[in-house]
Amino acid sequence: MSGNLLDAGAVIGCPHGGRVTAATPPAGGMRVAGAAVATAAHHYVVTGCPHTVDRVPTPCATVRWTADRTGITVDGVPVLLDTSAAQCFSAALVPQGPPVVQAAQRKVTVR
Repeated sequence: MSGNLLDAGAVIGCPHGGRVTAATPPAGGMRVAGAAVATAAHHYVVTGCPHTVDRVPTPCATVRWTADRTGITVDGVPVLLDTSAAQCFSAALVPQGPPVVQAAQRKVTVR
């Protein structure tokens, strides 16, 4: 399993162009190049999603991540990689598609 670490500097969007930000920002824990590494314990929200269904606004509201079982943890919680499975959801918890991640190049390889 390999991928780039997600951290406070990662640019993440919903599949419709909304912006994904950490509702519980990565704090403490491990830092890479000064940026806190994101873990499965952090919660993410979406703002500015223009998605509609049959002309009814149905914006993405949250993102749920499934941390890979890489064995890499921060304070006992798995880290998030740009290859980690994730899904954006509406406020009604309807799946809206995977987020788009543009992580900084901080490569991690686990064998």
